[in-house]
Amino acid sequence: MPEMYFNIILKVLMVTGCIGVATAVKRMMSPKEDTTAMADISDMGTGDSSPFSKLENSSSPWDKICFFVGRKMKQEQAMETLWTQLGRPSNLDPLKMVQEKIKSSAIVGVLLVMLMGFPGVIGFLIGFIVPDSTWRSKVAKRQKEIIRGFPTFVDLAALMIESGLDYMTAFDRIVKISTEKTGWEMEVEKTINEVQLGYSRRDALHRLSDRIGLQEIRSFVGLVIQSDELGTSLVDLLRNYSADMRFRRLNKAEKLAAQASTKMLIPMFVFIFPTVFIMMLAPMVSDLIHGGMPF
Repeated sequence: MPEMYFNIILKVLMVTGCIGVATAVKRMMSPKEDTTAMADISDMGTGDSSPFSKLENSSSPWDKICFFVGRKMKQEQAMETLWTQLGRPSNLDPLKMVQEKIKSSAIVGVLLVMLMGFPGVIGFLIGFIVPDSTWRSKVAKRQKEIIRGFPTFVDLAALMIESGLDYMTAFDRIVKISTEKTGWEMEVEKTINEVQLGYSRRDALHRLSDRIGLQEIRSFVGLVIQSDELGTSLVDLLRNYSADMRFRRLNKAEKLAAQASTKMLIPMFVFIFPTVFIMMLAPMVSDLIHGGMPF
């Protein structure tokens, strides 16, 4: 047993040393990082604004690895979509996300191979997809927060548009009078700023739906664009849409409530029933052990 623990500790120290050496080599070989934050309107130009385009002619081995994974392994578009749905945070970009995936693949892969004996390819693949699950959980949490106050926003927008305001002015008014801005209102504020910076309303609304990635928002954007282009009444469309969305939310809640009794069976069979059986049968088993059969 002491020899087994010694081998495990030795493997951990070897992995830690490899990681430290790899980090030091990466820092020596990597060019100086540009600390300038990426602006939210950087893609208004006509050039290629992708951070991977800067790595194409780089001589750094680390840059070549990142470029190969991003462009050749088709990770650039997937990371761009995830980054957009995360809200385009300034401390993250698709290139940094690919770098995190490479680091995670190396660290988790080596640990699984050396400590648990996983096959090399499977270990590195697991490490490569671990960051994706973390980012997708953040996207799901953000989407849940956004959709929570969305029906109320639609009702307020319909009320203000009915009073004579343009829909973009109504959106701006709702955002300004909000005492505490939710995630949805912050996204609407970004859309209003983009229109003021020169985007067309159609493009700004499409970018809004892309940043959130929910079908409900895409349908809402489609209704607004259709009303704007065809000249139909947006008030009736928004009210019907809000009522339909609340009806679907109620149906979903009823469906989840109906499934709750079925889902409770698993913890009952695993935790509650065995405890009840032990409490009922323990005295009988004790009597059999100490006193023999009662007949």
